[in-house]
Amino acid sequence: MSKQKRLALMPVLVMLFASGVQGQKFRSDDPVWEDPDRQPIPMPAVIDDRSMVVDFLVSTFTNRPDEEVPRAENINTLGEVPDSSWFTNRMTLRSMSIPELVKGPDSRDGPDMSKPWTIIRGKTQGITPGFTIVDGRGDTYFIKFDPPGHAQLATSTEVICTKFFHAFGYNVPEYYLARIRREDVQIGKDARLTDENGVKRAWTEKDVDRIFERVAVEDDGTVQVVASLKVDGTVVGPFKYSGTRSDDPNDIFPHENRRELRGLRLLAAWLNHDDSRSMNTLDAYVEPGYIKHHLSDFGSCLGSGSVRIQGRRAGNEYMLEWKPILKAALTFGIWDRPWRYVDYPTYPSIGRFEGDYFQPHLWRPEYPNPAFERMQNGDAFWACRTIARFTDEMIRAIVKTGQLKDREAEEYLITTLIKRRKKILQHYLGSMNPLADFEVNSAEGRPVLRFSNLGEACGVGEAESYEYQWFSFDNLTGARTSLGPVEVVAPPELRIPNDPGTGYSVVLIRTLSPDRKDWKKAVNVYLDHSPLRVIGIERE
Repeated sequence: MSKQKRLALMPVLVMLFASGVQGQKFRSDDPVWEDPDRQPIPMPAVIDDRSMVVDFLVSTFTNRPDEEVPRAENINTLGEVPDSSWFTNRMTLRSMSIPELVKGPDSRDGPDMSKPWTIIRGKTQGITPGFTIVDGRGDTYFIKFDPPGHAQLATSTEVICTKFFHAFGYNVPEYYLARIRREDVQIGKDARLTDENGVKRAWTEKDVDRIFERVAVEDDGTVQVVASLKVDGTVVGPFKYSGTRSDDPNDIFPHENRRELRGLRLLAAWLNHDDSRSMNTLDAYVEPGYIKHHLSDFGSCLGSGSVRIQGRRAGNEYMLEWKPILKAALTFGIWDRPWRYVDYPTYPSIGRFEGDYFQPHLWRPEYPNPAFERMQNGDAFWACRTIARFTDEMIRAIVKTGQLKDREAEEYLITTLIKRRKKILQHYLGSMNPLADFEVNSAEGRPVLRFSNLGEACGVGEAESYEYQWFSFDNLTGARTSLGPVEVVAPPELRIPNDPGTGYSVVLIRTLSPDRKDWKKAVNVYLDHSPLRVIGIERE
């Protein structure tokens, strides 16, 4: 399908995702659960665009929201993100089992260790250099190390966070932990590297020796590495967090208006993924011929800064943020940034990660992310509902996949993740009406609409009652006609009126709470009466 044909169908596709075009609001196949964005396309160009400087400048000085931000465009009538080349509903719609969470994206046990790995390319520059190897099965892996003095810091973090992001629903590479010695790697015949001077040349045994002298070594002489399996298909570059890819006819929704990229802000805040930028994404051209979009490189999460422990600024302030700069200058340095004085425990395998000072609504990546900047309440609620599904036991099980040797450090990491999860849910679920899980139940005679209060379930507040009013809804004109007065009920269950004649009805619900005034914001729930089912949800 050509870009022109895809664009010609855009009004129809956008209507499928309830973006508010003229005409009927709901269609017979709503809600849509799969985005038809995996149509075969010609091989796209390979984009070599991983300049952090360019991405920093563009993201900092352009692509900032300067007008009213539209609602997310790639959602269905329930406000959900359909499965696509970007995203797969996993923890968003159900609670995954602990074995599923622990397995994550993994399709095997890791690289084959029966014979030495063969280096085929890599780099020797940087604090923690890496290389690409072929294992005994012929599989290709990208190998990264921990920085000196911080065994397990980046490698364990990468594995732990990959499990989380896979559970969230994103496409991620497979990451495995392995322990190797110098004799477990050999140089391939045509292996090339880029040295400290940017010169490409052949690998030498001294290059390998130098790498093993500059990475974290365990007491037993082994080195823990993280091995990232090469993704399927042909890598065609990173994706941007704004705009669309011009040579991908399937890519019609501006990336900054995709709910899964906007809501990623809260997931990144939870795990302190401050390196959530374009250069840490990956587009791959896969069979039968479409682009699959991945998140990658999670070494700069939690308390790890990948090549060092996280800096104190990470998650607290952009690399260039004028307000604190000017405030410090105007007070001649009397005012100082409070995050400079946060206490962190001294766990070499954890780095700087805490939950006491953490303020989820003020969390920052390294520099502005166009999608994060446009996150709205609907996007935040979508992310919160997923975060709330992670129980303490699930968090513990995922953290244990990092195989941390220091049990005290492991327990601290688990406790901190639980604390940050609670703070995110308290802040965002406290600022909107947190009703969820709407379903029609006809088991006891007259049908009722049942729902849950996610805010109550998460300990954010208590509801006294629910104020509601039913309307008939004209699917063509959008007109509403009252079906009765405003009523109040205590349990989260509403009797559904008979078919109003239009075939659709809508109920406006407000949550009455003594301590959560924002819960009074309206939630509109639309019902189709043929057959009777929830077909749409809109949040104020």
